[in-house]
Amino acid sequence: MHRFEQSEALKRLPEQFFAKLVKKVQQLQSEGHDVINLGQGNPDLPTPEHIVESLQGAAENPINHKYSPFQGFAYAKQAMADFYKREYGVVVDPETEVAIMFGSKSGLVELSQCLLNPGDTALLPDPGYPDYMSGIALADAKTEMMPLLVENNFLPDYGQIRDDALNRAKLMFLNYPNNPTSATATKEFFDETVEVAKQHGICVLHDFAYGAIGFDGEKPQSFLQSEGAKNIGIEMYTLSKTYNMAGWRVAFAIGNQSVVESINLIQDHVHVSLFGGIQQAAASALNSDQAAVQKLVTTYEERRNSFIEKLNEIGWKVEAPKGTFFAWLPVPDGYTSEEFADLLLEKAHVVTAPGNGFGSAGEGYVRIGLLASEDRLAEAVNRIGKLNLFRK
Repeated sequence: MHRFEQSEALKRLPEQFFAKLVKKVQQLQSEGHDVINLGQGNPDLPTPEHIVESLQGAAENPINHKYSPFQGFAYAKQAMADFYKREYGVVVDPETEVAIMFGSKSGLVELSQCLLNPGDTALLPDPGYPDYMSGIALADAKTEMMPLLVENNFLPDYGQIRDDALNRAKLMFLNYPNNPTSATATKEFFDETVEVAKQHGICVLHDFAYGAIGFDGEKPQSFLQSEGAKNIGIEMYTLSKTYNMAGWRVAFAIGNQSVVESINLIQDHVHVSLFGGIQQAAASALNSDQAAVQKLVTTYEERRNSFIEKLNEIGWKVEAPKGTFFAWLPVPDGYTSEEFADLLLEKAHVVTAPGNGFGSAGEGYVRIGLLASEDRLAEAVNRIGKLNLFRK
């Protein structure tokens, strides 16, 4: 069979770090081991029933059996705008400042292709979501890393970024509540971000994937709540985490009109538009009573509380996450992130994600997902405790 060579763009793509992890897990499972997988970010609970019913009804409507309008139905964009007004007090024009996307993963990759030319610079959080790198690689652009350090509450310190890097940068990626560190951002931080972006002509992309998931009564801050944010950037909001709709692939970008235009343009060439039934279900999710969201956040908070308490009991001294459904845990002395993750996998059959998979500043941590029942999380801690790795 003739082997056709991949394009230079594909060769530039970073290795899918988690593909390696999945292989190790599958190997243990095939040997018959009971593996507790806390290494990935896939919600474990079903989509609320009223959203599923909305899709079922919409699937019977012949209007949804045709190609939907290129840039989505007006009612869906209106629901997205209404959601932002209700939840964050942010007012946007649904026609010109909202773009419907095929999940935020594709939007995050496409935005680099929309705004960056070969050799341009993007500012990236380190550690950060690996797919930010993918779009930059496809655009043949360069990266400048912004370390997220515990001493700065895992927020970038703009004072530590070289001036020439800020002047070169065309695009900045941010993500709070943060994957992987589970940190949250303050209004003051976003206000400062707007100033820095304005001064240096940088477009800010705030990935608000975990926007609904804040703990201890704190509602996570939207970037667009800062004055002037809409002039210099956009926020991407996915329904995957808020409504357990990960497999539905529906998200939206909201904010700067020129950026929304660019996203619409690239999507016009790549897709037609999202299935109308999914748009209708998305509108139902955003418009309807949010009790299911509150219940979900309470569930994650209860899991967090019991899990963190049990970790401290076995001597693993860790801070409770402030948001997301992740916990970012320091590894004990004497181990790298990967060595420690491998040890937990091989000896305790508990899957964690090594922090260096999210960037060099992630070294020294592992990420776990609170995406299993309290019983399974307790069992995971019990198994880890038996390894006697921590002094009580």
